[in-house]
Amino acid sequence: MGNGHSHLPPDLIEVRFPYLAQAPPPPRKRPLWPALILFLFTVLSTLAVGAEFAQSYAANREPFSGDQNPLSAMVAPFSHPQLLVLGIPFSFTLLGILLAHEMGHYVACKLYRIDVSYPYFIPAPTLIGTFGAFIRIRSPITTRRALFDVGLAGPVAGIVLAIPAMAYAVATAKVVPHVDATAAIAFGHPLLEWIFLALFHPHVNPNWILLPPIGRAAWVGLFATALNLLPAWQLDGGHIVYTLTSRYHRWISMVVALSLLAIGQLSPLWYVWGGLLLILNWRFPHPPLVDRWEPLDAGRRMWAVVALVIFLLCFMPSPVANP
Repeated sequence: MGNGHSHLPPDLIEVRFPYLAQAPPPPRKRPLWPALILFLFTVLSTLAVGAEFAQSYAANREPFSGDQNPLSAMVAPFSHPQLLVLGIPFSFTLLGILLAHEMGHYVACKLYRIDVSYPYFIPAPTLIGTFGAFIRIRSPITTRRALFDVGLAGPVAGIVLAIPAMAYAVATAKVVPHVDATAAIAFGHPLLEWIFLALFHPHVNPNWILLPPIGRAAWVGLFATALNLLPAWQLDGGHIVYTLTSRYHRWISMVVALSLLAIGQLSPLWYVWGGLLLILNWRFPHPPLVDRWEPLDAGRRMWAVVALVIFLLCFMPSPVANP
């Protein structure tokens, strides 16, 4: 191993990983219809939530404020289908960001001939109408470069759409004094939003800025990017950390999980994520790479810094709270 070669010798592959000593079988073709059905249901659920974002913006109030509970606000558009049209800006922007993220992973997997599923969207009766999207990787990832590229491609592709969406939304946002006084839910401000607020609305109380539906979708996209880039477990950020230091990956994941629990007092959401990452990291550690001796080149190490910057731009200590 110390002769300068970065790859496992074939005889060692055959002994330790016999299923990789032979050419892998071609990926089995799987039907597209389950992914399409889930996507269509997610379109409907995000249209319903988007209708509430559009109506609240037109009425100069924060979303889900007033006497009605959030669930009724999400169900109402199905009683009046014409309202679903109002949800298009939010729904299409959010689904575009999520789809770009998953297609980044998908294309990277295809370039490395990794067997991967179609993107699956998850509709849900939540304040954003979805639990996000995911893809299933069905074959081993053999090298650090492949794992790094697959992990990085999603967040980069998603942020490319989220940044201009947030910039446009902040530039066209309304300034409504004391709009936060009647808000039922206080949305946090990621660093990227703070930058655009300073650029387009200097000296204005950020809590008086009312984002249009596109901005709410961009906010969700940034939040999802931050969650995925947490440097822990098998999240995108965890994959990147594993390529940089596989030896300490598990301990770094534990520190990240405990750090989230420590800031749980700012938002109960971090109690959930911190506890979940602790369990997953303990029970299901990151699978080893076949060629774990391959070094990561300097260019990819620079991209790791870019990933860190993206994470810092998107992360919110208190994403959602009661005002």
